[in-house]
Amino acid sequence: AAVEGPMLYAILAYHEEHIIQSLSEGEDGQLMTGLLAVHDRLIDESKMGPAARLGATELAVTLRGPGRGVVIDGPFAETKEQLLGLYVVDVPTRDAAVEAARDLKEANPSAVYEVRPIVLYIPGNAIPLTDAGLETVRPKKRPG
Repeated sequence: AAVEGPMLYAILAYHEEHIIQSLSEGEDGQLMTGLLAVHDRLIDESKMGPAARLGATELAVTLRGPGRGVVIDGPFAETKEQLLGLYVVDVPTRDAAVEAARDLKEANPSAVYEVRPIVLYIPGNAIPLTDAGLETVRPKKRPG
């Protein structure tokens, strides 16, 4: 049976991280202007939930293994594209979620967007202000 009414979908944004990190401030601003136009429309339509731009994979750690796990530097897999952000949209169908992802893709043509239904959502506190420092977005190259 099909689910009736609004449903939450995650739109996962993948890109080659080095390309995004190499954008000038002006190029990044132009990209964000296009993406924010899509965000604003989805907000006006009461379809936009939380959205986040993730910090550099260089600064990430992965927890894996038995028990409480072991912390390993970096993302869990070497891939050409990395997960760089996510959106939550509240729309009635997968086709509507795909349409929202198409709008994001139009603003960011070289990105890849994965659309997945959210089957469990546990509301919590609002997302606090993030560390907007350049170190999180564009880490300085380490020597060596």
